[in-house]
Amino acid sequence: MKNEIVNNIDNPAILEKLYRDNKSKFKKEFQSVYLDHKDKLLINYWHERLNFEEDKISFGTKKGWWFIISVSFFAGLLMNLPNITGINNENFFTRNCALILLSSLISYFIWKQSIPFKKWLFPAGAILLAALYINRLPTLNNSSSINLAFIHLPLFLWSVLGYSYLGEDLLNNQKRIQFLRYNGDLVVMLSLILLSGMLFTVITFGLFELIGLKIEKFYMQYIAIWGIAAIPLIGTYLVETNPQLINKVSPVIAKIFTPLVFLNRFIYLAAVIYTGKYPTQDRNLLLVFNALLIGVMALILFSIVEASKSTINKFSFYLLFGLSFLTIIVNCIALSAIVYRISTWGVSPNRVAVLGGNILIFINLLLVSFKLFMAARGKSKIEAVETSIALFLPIYGIWTAIVTFIIPVIFHFK
Repeated sequence: MKNEIVNNIDNPAILEKLYRDNKSKFKKEFQSVYLDHKDKLLINYWHERLNFEEDKISFGTKKGWWFIISVSFFAGLLMNLPNITGINNENFFTRNCALILLSSLISYFIWKQSIPFKKWLFPAGAILLAALYINRLPTLNNSSSINLAFIHLPLFLWSVLGYSYLGEDLLNNQKRIQFLRYNGDLVVMLSLILLSGMLFTVITFGLFELIGLKIEKFYMQYIAIWGIAAIPLIGTYLVETNPQLINKVSPVIAKIFTPLVFLNRFIYLAAVIYTGKYPTQDRNLLLVFNALLIGVMALILFSIVEASKSTINKFSFYLLFGLSFLTIIVNCIALSAIVYRISTWGVSPNRVAVLGGNILIFINLLLVSFKLFMAARGKSKIEAVETSIALFLPIYGIWTAIVTFIIPVIFHFK
């Protein structure tokens, strides 16, 4: 890329094409070119373009907000069905809350990406199938397979959301990484919005209580529910229109927590070895292990976000590698615990789901760790680490579909 920039230093059209083909790599390589060619007017223009930071907050377009308001209203109407029809609240929201919220996000990206009719048939069909399936499942409180379907349906719809986000670039690994970064940015934005909303709600309750009015029940049933339906869409729209607000926060959080999580893993392993107590009996702890694995993958991803834009020192690479290595050891403990439970008590929906997910994340983490080690030694590029994460996204999507739709049938909804 660097040689191509230098060879076309006076060719605006070629430089624009190189930039559009791979923006992150162009920006990284351009910095070294700029130092040697500061006298070139076109190079100075590109330097200002690449390093310009928009300070103003953008609230998007009227067309965008009309779409957000329309979809939010429809989502809020669906969320209010228990209040309108009198159906059981708990049963409805357990099955449909994630379905409604994620469907609204999927519709937003279908609209934004202008996905052709033939290609948005898949997400539309997936949503319809999911809605029919999840609401036709029997109400059995002690059914592990049905509870697994409730838990994994949002994850399946998340993979459909990824399909909608990618649009025409389904095989583009860089776009997949952008999707993961969008999720991290959205979590940060939603946290800010939710905290602000909670503060507003507490103040509202307090003000009305001062004049002797108890509005809690009315407020939560007829006002807050509309806000909950709209928050994911509003958060997404703000993230998409103001990337400068959030995209620097996730890497900072990752840099802060990476050494803390590394220390936590080290102390935990030392404690396990010292006490000799292995978590073979606690099923919930095995689920926590899976969540920890996902958390480590997120830390690795967001720690190398800045590295793709500039440089990262070897200590950071080795710290990430050490974290992934310790997590692999923890995962081996989790795998041995799952195998122990299966050999002792037999196969169950929970054990199959946890084992399958754990193996997938374990393989993915092994690949990521290898790429991190090679990058630390200068034998591989940072992009290879990102690619090793992006390659597994469709596999996770397939597994969530299996747990949601197939495992309950195999175990006869027990």
